[in-house]
Amino acid sequence: MRKASRGLDLAGSYLRSSFEGRRNRELFAGVETYCMFVGYPKSGHSLFGSLLDAHPEAIIAHEQDALRYLQNGFGRTQLFHLLLENSRRYGEAGRDWNVYSYRVPGQWQGRFRRLRVIGDKKGALSTLRLDRNPGLQEKLRRVAGVPVKYVHVVRNPYDNISTMLRDGVFDWKSGGRGRDLKRNIEDYFALCEAMRRFVERTDPSEVFEVRHEEIVSDPERELRRLCASLDLEASEDYLRDCSGMVFRAPSRSREKVEWTPEDVEYVRRRSEEFGFLRGYSYED
Repeated sequence: MRKASRGLDLAGSYLRSSFEGRRNRELFAGVETYCMFVGYPKSGHSLFGSLLDAHPEAIIAHEQDALRYLQNGFGRTQLFHLLLENSRRYGEAGRDWNVYSYRVPGQWQGRFRRLRVIGDKKGALSTLRLDRNPGLQEKLRRVAGVPVKYVHVVRNPYDNISTMLRDGVFDWKSGGRGRDLKRNIEDYFALCEAMRRFVERTDPSEVFEVRHEEIVSDPERELRRLCASLDLEASEDYLRDCSGMVFRAPSRSREKVEWTPEDVEYVRRRSEEFGFLRGYSYED
């Protein structure tokens, strides 16, 4: 029944996006870069994606899972239409997600002045799809017809894993919700391994890496860096408004979970295997 329902959903989306995509073909002709997020759940993607969506020349969908549609034969204008409609919908809803609001008052979430960058924030699942089917990278580049930029947000692994545990992130192996610390640790490092393979086969110029803690401590600096990598101008009012909605201290989720010394040491040793996790510790 679920497969049938998903099939009907895809068929309906295919027809609607075909019509609307063709109607907005000229609008999408100005897109210069496709931007997508890769990495891990609960790492800070929703925050950074929402800040980028607030830019007057960018549209970043929230949890659209664009690669799913790409795998099912959707074309450029169809894909871009789905991303645009998603951004509009979440922009009108205040960019709310779970218990958080990522709304940037006074800026352009769900709207644009000129559409130059478009993309999707669906980090963990996109990472898994790309790992299972590396050919999707070339297919995305071909269908989008523009350069692709990947945003990799990294967070202290102890906080990242703790938040996954607290929020009951979906467990891809068991098909349920992960409420066990050790299982969340293994899920997290499975994604790290997928990211390492992704980075090894991807041109470094296509990957923008940023640490969650740096976004929180200096959002203006990190947004300037991201905008520069996407060839977007970061105006002072855009940076000011985005910075104004960011809490200045990262959440230390590790303090709300019971970590054994053995688990702390295991994560420390595993983290040393990945260059992008170097320097993190439980005591940070």
